[in-house]
Amino acid sequence: MSLDVKAIRAQFPILQRKLDGKPLVYLDNAATTQKPQAVLDAIMSFYTTTNANVHRGAHALSDEATRLYENARNDVATFINANRREEVIWTAGTTEAINLVAKGLAQQLKAGDEVVVTEMEHHANLVTWQQACKVSGATLCVAPINNRGELDLDAYCGLLNEKTKLVAFPHVSNALGTVNPVKVMTARAKAVGAWVSVDGAQGIAHGGVDVQDIGCDFYAFSGHKLFGPTGTGVLWGRADVLETWPVWLTGGEMIADVTYQDATWGSLPNRLEAGTPNIAGVIGLGAAVNWFSALDLDAVQAHEKRLLARAHEHAESLSDMRIIGTATDKVGVMSFMLGHAHPADVGFILDRQGVAIRTGDNCAQPLMKKLGIPGTARASFSLYNTLEEVDILFDALRKAQMMLA
Repeated sequence: MSLDVKAIRAQFPILQRKLDGKPLVYLDNAATTQKPQAVLDAIMSFYTTTNANVHRGAHALSDEATRLYENARNDVATFINANRREEVIWTAGTTEAINLVAKGLAQQLKAGDEVVVTEMEHHANLVTWQQACKVSGATLCVAPINNRGELDLDAYCGLLNEKTKLVAFPHVSNALGTVNPVKVMTARAKAVGAWVSVDGAQGIAHGGVDVQDIGCDFYAFSGHKLFGPTGTGVLWGRADVLETWPVWLTGGEMIADVTYQDATWGSLPNRLEAGTPNIAGVIGLGAAVNWFSALDLDAVQAHEKRLLARAHEHAESLSDMRIIGTATDKVGVMSFMLGHAHPADVGFILDRQGVAIRTGDNCAQPLMKKLGIPGTARASFSLYNTLEEVDILFDALRKAQMMLA
């Protein structure tokens, strides 16, 4: 089982770039992944041959644009094993998808109701529910994690009761790399009658997402973390839930009938997709899904595990390096502290050597405060990264260590 990483890298134009004469070593994949030529070609082809609005034009270009746009919906539905294609709702990204759910939830919550999240949330999956609770009078409950960055499953289950209306948690932590037991967490929440919303932003690019198997009510992800364009995303939801979920955005496309006094909403997926969508972006996301689906998933996952294992091996031999997040089940995210150095200083020195990482609080300020640190440096790996790039990262870290001593 092996992945032809060299052949894959050749499909990503940006990976051929040099910075100050040094080859780009791109290790910020948890923030956004790079785009293969197939995705770039799909977007360019749309704008140069097919550009038209969808669903509403009485001409050939509109018909063709609509076909490409809806084919992308079919491709995503297959990719995540949706029960129906209409369950795939296009959004601008994970954040908008979560907000779509939260805005509808806020209309249904009341004082005494509870929403459960975890200590490892990205702001998009914390602040959104926090605000829904504030406007409705409901209570936000937070499930703790242990010192390895793993969910305390017993404590999580202890928070679930008949007052729990919705549970929200990440498939994978963006700051720690922890893979949550989403199927078990979902089953426990469903046992008390709660809705379940999964933040899949970090989980989707590692493959194997099966929403029916997970059993959740909502699963949200962004196209740009799945080798697709920015400004695209998906809210998947069970049809029986979405069909009656309160609408958030209103306007064109999502209505059934309008008078000067009132309006009624259309059927899925239109009722939750107001306005002209990001047509080119959606087509690009469809191309990304097809490109990724053609790969050997087992080989992809095995390669990413090798990258992370190589990084951890290096880390053991580097004095004063502290890994933040040591869960037994984790994907290719290595957050760390380098002695007493500020993460921003580490990132700056690495950047001068052509190595791109993330530094800061990773949009998880409450988690950083819990850990007692200002933030982390974070290297995140993807299928086009190489073992040699991991070695280059640590050569750069050793230089940074000497400079910051």
